[in-house]
Amino acid sequence: MSPSPVGHHGVHYEIFVRSFADSNGDGIGDLNGVTNNLDYLKELGISAIWLMPISPSPSYHKYDVTDYYGIDPDYGTLDDFKRLIAEAHKRKIAVIIDLVLHHTSIRHPWFQEAAKGPANLYWQYYKWLRPDEIKRRNLATRDITADSGERNPWHAVRGATYPERYYGMFWSGMPDLNFDHQPLREEVFRIARYWLNEVGVDGYRLDAARHLYREFEEPKNHEFWAQFGQVVDAAKPSAYTVGEVWTRPEHIAPYFKGLKANFNFDLQLMLTDIVRQEDDTEELVEYLTYVHATFSTINPQFLDALLLSNHDQNRIGSMLKGNLNHLKVAANLLMTLPGLPYVYYGEEIGMLGMKPDEHIREPFLWNTRALDRQRTSWKRGRYSTSQTVRPLAHQQTDPDSLFTHYKRLIHFRNSHSVLNDNRSKLQSSGIRQKGVVAFIRQNATGNQRVLVVHNLTGKPIEVVFSPTEEWCRCIVFETAAGSSLVEGRVVVPKYSCVLIG
Repeated sequence: MSPSPVGHHGVHYEIFVRSFADSNGDGIGDLNGVTNNLDYLKELGISAIWLMPISPSPSYHKYDVTDYYGIDPDYGTLDDFKRLIAEAHKRKIAVIIDLVLHHTSIRHPWFQEAAKGPANLYWQYYKWLRPDEIKRRNLATRDITADSGERNPWHAVRGATYPERYYGMFWSGMPDLNFDHQPLREEVFRIARYWLNEVGVDGYRLDAARHLYREFEEPKNHEFWAQFGQVVDAAKPSAYTVGEVWTRPEHIAPYFKGLKANFNFDLQLMLTDIVRQEDDTEELVEYLTYVHATFSTINPQFLDALLLSNHDQNRIGSMLKGNLNHLKVAANLLMTLPGLPYVYYGEEIGMLGMKPDEHIREPFLWNTRALDRQRTSWKRGRYSTSQTVRPLAHQQTDPDSLFTHYKRLIHFRNSHSVLNDNRSKLQSSGIRQKGVVAFIRQNATGNQRVLVVHNLTGKPIEVVFSPTEEWCRCIVFETAAGSSLVEGRVVVPKYSCVLIG
């Protein structure tokens, strides 16, 4: 049986299947490669995996789907996927898949039909306007955003005899779907039920969740996701949903009407700056207090999905210039802040990568090239190679490696009733010292709490408690040896974290 309910506890792990592990020697990562390494993920302490898109697609990344009910042959078969789910569940690891509902590929049969003209049954599955209407409504261009550099989103069908153009906010190969068309909504709901009930997945990551409608129609987004959430809950009450919604907290909050979790991208940027500067110039706890209060107004049971980087962003390893101390501090923060942490594959061994996107999705380094039987070869690593990043096999036996640090952190987190409660509350501490981030985590009932103190710097810091920390009696965990607690003062070693109960 899969964990239930998904997301309330544990740490999730994002996998780009193409780059993770090759089981058949064709150079492309596949579902069997993931299955073969479930014991590794269990060793790391992972409770759920999020697979980037696995449905048929003409692109390497597979975010332009041609069949919502299939498995891309590059990755294997539906039976392979069902075996992956079964083996994951045996290890109490849930399986979440990327569901790309915002757009299809132009090669999807729906669009192939729609492109025949306005009389076609599938025409209304997509968004079409005549050029004069586009001009009259001042819709010809869009502002470049963090998630799309497309300024001219209206595209003509090659060879078409009609004047209408279709809307594709990412590029011409990804036409946006029309969620005002009820038959399209019903088909999307059938797809959601299929993977949950007939295949057995445990939930969805929802790509481009904020962009089903344009910004001036954003309340329609909220309404759709509320309806989608009801469909998911009815199909599988324990299922998990997490949205890709990158905007200000007050605009993210309404998405919690339908989605269990949303990624906190602003926090991700803030954490990088804090670690790099070795000081909390961003006022992290104050920011998160505001964010969580904002989310709670819509849904007190919200899950704040935390990350250091993902498949769309420069890898944290490169952002911190491969600095092992800084990478450990980043991991300390990720694993102790309230919320549901995500680890992007390879982050635990310090993989590197800078845009363009192919280079932040490079092959996982299981071992040195000569000994690596699983490393994918669909793309040669530019940033992450055996010369720039220590492969996993070398880190697994090193007590000071980044991998060992992640493993120890995650296992402690999994064992701690407050830290492992992904909906536990954040409280401010009275500690205010340069180079320190300190906060309290408290469970929902308020009867358990823990003080978390981070030293962001390269020197030991003696942290002095305020009167509000009088309840702190003993150190329950340290990420580096050498901490001590005496009479309301705790010494926190360089680049480390101490938990006090």
